[in-house]
Amino acid sequence: MTPPARTALRAVGGLVGAGLAGVAYASLVERTWFALRRFTVPVLPAGSAPVRILQVSDLHLTPGQRRKIDWVRSLAELRPDFVVNSGDNLAHLEAVPPLLRAMEPLMEFPGAFVLGSNDYFAPIPKNPARYLTSRHATAPRPRGDLPVGALVDGLRAGGWADLDNARTVVEMGGHRVELVGVDDPHVEFDRYDRVAGPARDDVALTMGLVHAPYQRILDAMVADGAGLVLAGHTHGGQLALPVYGALVTNCDLDTGRAKGVSRWWPGAGPGGGEGRVLPSSAAPADAAWLHVSAGLGTSPYAPVRFACRPEATLLTLVAHGADDLG
Repeated sequence: MTPPARTALRAVGGLVGAGLAGVAYASLVERTWFALRRFTVPVLPAGSAPVRILQVSDLHLTPGQRRKIDWVRSLAELRPDFVVNSGDNLAHLEAVPPLLRAMEPLMEFPGAFVLGSNDYFAPIPKNPARYLTSRHATAPRPRGDLPVGALVDGLRAGGWADLDNARTVVEMGGHRVELVGVDDPHVEFDRYDRVAGPARDDVALTMGLVHAPYQRILDAMVADGAGLVLAGHTHGGQLALPVYGALVTNCDLDTGRAKGVSRWWPGAGPGGGEGRVLPSSAAPADAAWLHVSAGLGTSPYAPVRFACRPEATLLTLVAHGADDLG
């Protein structure tokens, strides 16, 4: 073998080795390397005491995931004022009992939930390369049913409000907060027409809850006066590039908002305003805050994460004028 051939062979071998190492890291290390994110969001009236919201999302739980269950249970040590579960809890027909065990200590606190498509329908094998095509945001074909009724009954029995196409007012850290929620837009179960209307003027905050952050729902909630919207679904891209970030969001949200806190206002996304994504720095003064959780799980048929650790989030809501994103 000539020296150039040996050099080329070594280069190919190095690339293959690096690829295998990356797959091993993504499947064996990062997907169970759970992180707690913290953000401070200035959305309350002047002089308000802070409110702490714990958001958990996208567990995609299967029986036997003890490490994930134990980590979620440990979040009760944070003693939040309120808990939001933003859907996609299940990934197995027998996942409801372990899911309720994971949520059990969190249900000592007031909370609310919305459902995701993976609370209704079982996961199916599919080509992961699909997420890199224009079909990535297409809702999946019909799949086997999951025990969503048992899930809803269990969460309601724990005292949490079901915000699927519903609207209510709750007590949150000494404040009255209006909650407006919809069922999952990814499978077109949302019926915002049932909850539409201007934000109440006798509450500290109107907050939107949705699993998949489709622009039509974000626009409608914010136009009605929601000051904060919480969502999940995106997995933060699940497979991201260091520095660059997410490649896809699995919905029509731009990748710059695939996870974390940003500003949102009607026309902020593609197809609105000038037909392009407008950065948060361009937000008007009355723009809402949007938090998208990267979630805690993956489909059992794509059990990998790269440059996007699984996460839960502790959001501290403070008065307007306080430092942003502390």
